[in-house]
Amino acid sequence: MRKRPHEHLDVWKKSIELVEIDYKITAKFPKEEEVYALPLQLRRSVVSISANIAEGSARQTKNDLKQFLYISRGSISEVET
Repeated sequence: MRKRPHEHLDVWKKSIELVEIDYKITAKFPKEEEVYALPLQLRRSVVSISANIAEGSARQTKNDLKQFLYISRGSISEVET
């Protein structure tokens, strides 16, 4: 089976590793954190990183890819915060 464009990107591969790490960590959060939806928000943000890299790499132009990489960078900042 042929790889999709994003599957060749090291940054995408690293972002998938981050998703796996995030899910392991957030699974250990205390239940009271769920009241504030922190685990869910972290998961959404971290998944958004790899999803935007994948979507941008499937676009037709380098400018489109750059735009989606900027969006991914915003999600990285959200996770850091």
